[in-house]
Amino acid sequence: FKQKTAYEIASCLVGSEMCIRDRIKGIIMNYKNTRYLLTKRPEGMPEDDCWAIDEEAITTLQNNEILIKADYLSIDPYMRGRMNDGMSYAAPVQLGEVMVGESVGRVIESKSNKYKIGDLVTVHKGWQTCIKAKDSEVTILRVPDSKLPSSVFLGTLGMPGRTAFFGLNRVGMPKSGETLVVSAASGAVGSVVGQLGKLAGCHVVGVAGGPEKSEYVRNSLKLDHCIDYKNDNILEKLKEYCPNGIDIYFENVGGELTKNVAQLLNKGARVPVCGFISKYNSTDIRSEETPFHVLGALNPKPKHRFFVVTEWMNEFEKTTSVLHEHVKNGDIKYRETITEGFENAPQALRDVLSGKNFGKQIIKI
Repeated sequence: FKQKTAYEIASCLVGSEMCIRDRIKGIIMNYKNTRYLLTKRPEGMPEDDCWAIDEEAITTLQNNEILIKADYLSIDPYMRGRMNDGMSYAAPVQLGEVMVGESVGRVIESKSNKYKIGDLVTVHKGWQTCIKAKDSEVTILRVPDSKLPSSVFLGTLGMPGRTAFFGLNRVGMPKSGETLVVSAASGAVGSVVGQLGKLAGCHVVGVAGGPEKSEYVRNSLKLDHCIDYKNDNILEKLKEYCPNGIDIYFENVGGELTKNVAQLLNKGARVPVCGFISKYNSTDIRSEETPFHVLGALNPKPKHRFFVVTEWMNEFEKTTSVLHEHVKNGDIKYRETITEGFENAPQALRDVLSGKNFGKQIIKI
C-alpha cells in the first residue's frame, strides 16, 4: 500500500474526497524530494561534478500550496547558458540552487482552490522529483485533456513548440512563397519551425546533423530539402536549394552555418535568433563570434533579434491549443528521446549539447 504513489491511491480508493485526503495524508508527508543542485560552474561541457544530488523531506502544505509529483523532466539547450555566471537574458542559476528546468506531473496533494488532486500540470521549478509550489506560481500551466502522452507537453506542445510558433510568426513573419532555412531542423524547436513554415506556404530547407536526422527531416517532416552539415558542402547545397535567396533564417546553431546563410540572405530578410548552440560550451563565450556579429556586419543588415518565448506568456494557452490541433490532425509530427531515470539528467544534457539526442530530450522520472 505504501509503495503506491499518492495519486494512484487516490484513484483506487472509494469514498468522499475528504476521506481520500485523510487516508493518504500520512503517506504524502513521508515523500522525499530528490533534486539536483548546481555546485560548480562548468568549463566547456558540464561534467557530473557540476551537480550534487540532494534529498529533502516534504513538509506540510500551507494554504494555497500544491504538491506535484513529476513524471517527466525536459532537457533543453538553454540550460547550459544558465549554468554560467554572466550577463544574459535570465539570471544564472546560483551555486547551491536547484538546476533550472521544466517538468510535467500530477498534483498529489492540494490546499488550493485552483488545482485538485489528479490535475496534470507543467511547472518550471527545476530538476526535482516532487515540487511544492504556490498555486500563484506563474509557470504552472494546466495540461489540456488529450490522448497524447504527457511528455509531449514538454516538447511540441510545450515551451519548445511555443518558441517555434512565436519565433517564426512574430519575428520571422513568413509569407507564402518565401524561402525559410531552419537550423537544427530535427530538434525540438527546429522541427516545429519547419513544419509551421510549410503550413504557411514557404519553401523550407532544413539543416541537420547526419544521414538519419536528414532523412527524417525530408521524409517524415516533409520539408523540401535537408542539408547534412556533417557530410554536405553547406554553401553549395544552400545555393542549390535556395536559388531565389533566403528570406527567413531561424537561428539555433550559429558558427559556420550562420556565415554561409548570411551570404544568401535577401534584402528585407528576417532572422529570429533562438540560440547558437555551437558556442554554448565555449570556455569564454564573450570572446566568441556570435550571430549578432555576423548579421550586424552585413550591408544591408537583415532584421534580426534574439527573442524569448515568455514575451508572449499571455498567449501560451491559446498557442498550445493551436499546436495541439495540428498534432492531432497529423499536420505536425514529433519525435522524442526518452531516457529512463532521474539520475541520467546530466548525461542527457550533454547529449543535447553534442547533438546525440534525436528530437525532444526527455527524462522519465
